Amino acid sequence: VVCLMDRFQKGWFTELSTLWPGQALSIEAEEVLYEGKSKFQDVVVFRSKSYGIVLALDGAIQCTEADEFTYQEMMAHVPLCSHPNPKKVLVVGGGDGGVLREIARHACVEEVTLCEIDEEVIRIAQKYLPHMSVGFKDPRVKIHI
Repeated sequence: VVCLMDRFQKGWFTELSTLWPGQALSIEAEEVLYEGKSKFQDVVVFRSKSYGIVLALDGAIQCTEADEFTYQEMMAHVPLCSHPNPKKVLVVGGGDGGVLREIARHACVEEVTLCEIDEEVIRIAQKYLPHMSVGFKDPRVKIHI
């Protein structure tokens, strides 16, 4: 197990995982904005030089300001545009709110249910990633923790 602080070395955040043997991803960090532990996982938010604000859970990068849209848009628009008339949508996970933001662009959707295990991720995303978490403000969204 790698200690949370060990992820930052000489101004760089490094993602290491046994899921990807023989490789690592490092991003140069300018400032650590949040570092803590929820009931379920380690949570880190930092400002990077190249990717803007970065959210990492248990040492794994979840999203960055610079490229989050590539994931969020594909997760939301592909299935919604494949369905003839989507009314109700279930999102499992997605505590950063980005998928909710994209679903909210579809006027035909009447209800969005988000099931998220970690309410701390939602709170942190709302504080540090307001451009992504704006989806939580949509009145069609119901949250189940």
